[in-house]
Amino acid sequence: MSRVFVDADACPVKAEALRVAERHGAKVTYVANGGLRPVDHPLARMIYVPEGPDEADKWIAEQAGPGDVVITADIPLAAKCVAAGAQVLNHTGEAFTPANIGQKLATRDLMADLRAADPFRQGSGKGFSKADRSRFLDALERALRTAAT
Repeated sequence: MSRVFVDADACPVKAEALRVAERHGAKVTYVANGGLRPVDHPLARMIYVPEGPDEADKWIAEQAGPGDVVITADIPLAAKCVAAGAQVLNHTGEAFTPANIGQKLATRDLMADLRAADPFRQGSGKGFSKADRSRFLDALERALRTAAT
């Protein structure tokens, strides 16, 4: 059976992930440093990791593998999960795959260098939209169907 891991600290699609997973009977694990209310659902569980940089990412990377779906916007975490054989989506439904994760990491590193060189270049300025939420729902539905086969 498929499992869904959600990098939950700043994820805007936590409820949607559970709703789609429920249709597939997949268990959902929300991983956070804290500050999130527990989810009262038989398929959901909360994992609270110690405070510190990347603790949630480390926990997810250790658990995820083939047949699992990971939801994260963290590209280094996505790379680890892709390497472990998991399917990885961000909150807008974009899939991280073996074919694109190298480019995503390189772009992330380039943008970090540009922001470091120009402190006024911060953030993407693009908000989370209804279209993003819809793309996520569709992508997670497809990922869970694929994981079940």
